[in-house]
Amino acid sequence: GTLYKPDEGTVNIAGCDVLALSSKKLSRFRAEHLGFVFQFHQLLPEFSALENVMIPGMIADKPRTECRKRALELLDYLGLAERAQHKPAQLSGGEKQRVAVARALMNNPDVILADEPSGSLDTHNKQELHQLFFKLRDELGQTFVIVTHDEELASLTDRTIHLLDGRINSQPTDATPTITNTPNTAL
Repeated sequence: GTLYKPDEGTVNIAGCDVLALSSKKLSRFRAEHLGFVFQFHQLLPEFSALENVMIPGMIADKPRTECRKRALELLDYLGLAERAQHKPAQLSGGEKQRVAVARALMNNPDVILADEPSGSLDTHNKQELHQLFFKLRDELGQTFVIVTHDEELASLTDRTIHLLDGRINSQPTDATPTITNTPNTAL
């Protein structure tokens, strides 16, 4: 996610060597090219679902009216239009995580990094979230990198890389771990 620098090697995302960027340019790059979904949604409790989704657009200095329009489109697409003005405490776990996905999609990122995205959800909401990821992949061409201990989710992915003690343990012999820039389709 560009928040830490590796001990060695390079990190290229969307054709950019992100380790060569200044701190300010790296923050800008992160806001424009990466989306994040965390295990515990990380929504700001004092803001509505709509406002939480708008935040990445505001950080990227997009006009407020554009951010609001995009956020409402995303919430509608994810079945949350009726919950736009609700604060996180008024949302179910599954709704909170869908708001987090909408927030991750706000700036049309090249890649969404999802860290144990269904780890805090019950079985029903977990399955819905997994289906949502693959719907977004299929309908929008969205690229996801998902870190999970959930073997069910891992078995659904296009590619699985196993890590053991911080090292790649197994992967297809002809594959090199990379993140490629795939064109996204706007909503």
